[in-house]
Amino acid sequence: MKLEIAASQMESLGNPTRLRLYRALVRAGFDGLPVGALQQKLDIPASTLSHHCRKLVDAGLVTQERQGTTLICRANYTAMTALIGYLADECCADGRCTESPVEADA
Repeated sequence: MKLEIAASQMESLGNPTRLRLYRALVRAGFDGLPVGALQQKLDIPASTLSHHCRKLVDAGLVTQERQGTTLICRANYTAMTALIGYLADECCADGRCTESPVEADA
């Protein structure tokens, strides 16, 4: 994963409303949620939801599919896994991964 992609995805998740939205979609599983259900769950106006969905879609973290008149939103689990992997891949590459006794007591 490129640094720019990770930064864009992290930026899009840095907004509390978008993070709540994304977590709701991750919890929903592969079936996703219709926009109307998301709106009710988050209790936000449709225009606000649309704006936040667009940001997550643009970042590649969410996909949308129209089924008749219903717009279904889904977490892109491949992108999520790639982002988590990018953050964890080099964990402790340049140092220790355990807390020192002084840090644990602080």
